[in-house]
Amino acid sequence: MSQNNSHLRKLRSRPLMLSKRACVFYLERVRVIVKDDRIVYLTESLQPIEHFYNIPEKNTAFLLLGKGSSITDAAARRLAESNVMVGFCGSGGSPLFSALDLTFLAPQSEYRPTEYMQTWMKAWLDDAARLLMAKILLQERITIVKKYWQKNPMLLQFGIHIDESALTSFQSAIDSAKNQEQLLTAEGRWAKALYKRLADGFGIKFVREEGKNAQDDLGDIANSYLDHGNYIAYGYAAVALHGLGISFALAMLHGKTRRGGLVFDVADLVKDALVMPQAFVSAKLGHNQKEFRMQLIETCQDQDVLDYMFGFIVDTCQKIK
Repeated sequence: MSQNNSHLRKLRSRPLMLSKRACVFYLERVRVIVKDDRIVYLTESLQPIEHFYNIPEKNTAFLLLGKGSSITDAAARRLAESNVMVGFCGSGGSPLFSALDLTFLAPQSEYRPTEYMQTWMKAWLDDAARLLMAKILLQERITIVKKYWQKNPMLLQFGIHIDESALTSFQSAIDSAKNQEQLLTAEGRWAKALYKRLADGFGIKFVREEGKNAQDDLGDIANSYLDHGNYIAYGYAAVALHGLGISFALAMLHGKTRRGGLVFDVADLVKDALVMPQAFVSAKLGHNQKEFRMQLIETCQDQDVLDYMFGFIVDTCQKIK
């Protein structure tokens, strides 16, 4: 038996580069196990025959497990071997409960590059360099929001465009900011301007309330989808940072009191550009949670979000050397 298992391991396909992986899973009320040398999950069923569904771990970036889910140690070990992030979360994909680094259960492989962590750490310890990093992040957020909002067909259909005065004000605030606190204040105003544009354009009465978990009206639904979509963005960010060997604690902008702050920073790159519009679109069109999630994941795959995040982090390291 041991020789057979050794032979099977040799036949396993090599994992894809993290930046090129396409699969993201949210599962609830399942058991994740290893069967016939494959990672599979079983759904709850009253039928006498159990049905197994394959998880292609070599092409999976991260896995979110919702309520009623469990995973065996063998499955966790196999996922770690394939460098798959695992997170436990509530119903509908939020909140996130998993413990390590406040964001995801990261594979414990030490065979990762050190050059990016060394560069990042050196800059992070310097106040001026860390401020520059934060400004690079926010400038990139402006660039990517403009890029994706201008070609989003639903936003165009509803006549939703970026508030140019808010954009100019945000850009000016970034350029003149002397510390992270001033940048955070400017970022808050920018986020409110984006929410207002989306809410007005789709005719939704909206106030951002994280974690409200209500479905009373379209505003509540949009809030719920924003929470869920943000955790998907956190998953992509965690994969990119872990793959490059950079600690989640070394935040550019957020996270003075949270060890996962850098995950939030990197996730913000796509939250404004992709998560925010999709949350309002799905609320307006009456999508359920699964439809929202699948549409967001499909959009992230189409736009090569994971590859983009890897590239942004590497480029930032080059700029701060």
